[in-house]
Amino acid sequence: MGRGGNVSEIALQARHLYKVFGKNPNQAVRRLKAGQSRSEVADAGTAAVIDASFTVNRGEIFVIMGLSGSGKSTIIRMLNGLLTPTDGDVVVQGHSVTAASAGELRGIRRQSVSMVFQHFALLPHRTVLDNAAYALEIQGVAKATRLAQAREILERVGLGDRADAYPDELSGGMRQRVGLARALTAGTDILLMDEAFSALDPLIRREMQEQLIELQQELGRTIIFITHDLNEAMFLGDRIAVMRDGRIVQQGTPEEILTDPANDYVAQFVQDVDRTRVLTASAVMEPPHLTTPVSAGVRGALRTLREQQASAVFAVENRRLVGVVTDRAVIRAVKAGTTDLRSIVDASVLTVGPDDLLTDIVERAVETPVPLAVVDENRRLIGVIPRVTLLAALGNVSPTTREMPIIQTPIEMVAQFTPLVDAASEGSLA
Repeated sequence: MGRGGNVSEIALQARHLYKVFGKNPNQAVRRLKAGQSRSEVADAGTAAVIDASFTVNRGEIFVIMGLSGSGKSTIIRMLNGLLTPTDGDVVVQGHSVTAASAGELRGIRRQSVSMVFQHFALLPHRTVLDNAAYALEIQGVAKATRLAQAREILERVGLGDRADAYPDELSGGMRQRVGLARALTAGTDILLMDEAFSALDPLIRREMQEQLIELQQELGRTIIFITHDLNEAMFLGDRIAVMRDGRIVQQGTPEEILTDPANDYVAQFVQDVDRTRVLTASAVMEPPHLTTPVSAGVRGALRTLREQQASAVFAVENRRLVGVVTDRAVIRAVKAGTTDLRSIVDASVLTVGPDDLLTDIVERAVETPVPLAVVDENRRLIGVIPRVTLLAALGNVSPTTREMPIIQTPIEMVAQFTPLVDAASEGSLA
């Protein structure tokens, strides 16, 4: 999925959008700009959208979410010119939608923006194939060409075998797939999806969400998705804009919104979100302080274990993770006179990637006695996840602990280990 971008990668911009319905909308906008609230300008009109600005980068899924009446559906209708802003501007791929003539607006809709509706909006007297090809028919594309393109997209959304069926022969999930196929067949870079999955039952809805992400990654389309469901927003969105009473109250990645809500309203929204399906390893990992170079040998590992009061240390070579070394392995090596650290490294240490979701790593954290190692594609150690940190993230609490009494090490272990450490520190061990 798309992440971030520079000016050359901008697909769509909303610039200070206002939409007021009523008898004197322009007066209402002036009063809103002067600092009056939504309720204070109600005598002039109903402010559906107030000073909304955001940028959508090419190839990302940008989700606008909020409760009913927050203004999200009004915004999406301004993005493709179905509604004209009372004030502000919408720019699609460098072209102003707000200032466009009727002909220019039709061109933008044909070439740049397609829409997927909540209730499918299929033509009941046409087959699935003809519905999927309809946008290309409007564009004047030859029949053989448009049907071939539509059939290819239907295969991608899993409806290749239903091309000759009619909409009333399909389930709700299948009809929504036809609507998605029609938008994809149109070939536009931007898809607007207004509560597109809210009419589906939960299982079909999740399947559609997963398929949308797969299609977006495969085809590279830019998607602006409207929803009232925060879990859906968190699952789909590269970035999310949260709306309340016509205003955007926070924008950010799912992780940013979940871990740093802008106000109590957003915090209340996110409190019941399944954090394991949003947070990734990179969001909760800590710096990998407990490391030792393989070249430091057994004595170097022993020194690190003592200084950090740790029971294990990660062995690295040129920042790449080699494995983990435990205190017990070091003690045995010292007793045996072994100096090569590589000979006692456990290379089977469990690792996770920075983009792995917590839901996928919890079980691995339970299985390992040492912190989970977070490595990049080159196996460079970029962080660690101690179990206490993982538990804190899952429970939405701080991992900071208060001072507690030290649990005494058994006297036998002290008697065995201390002389070895002292000897190593003095360099008497080879």
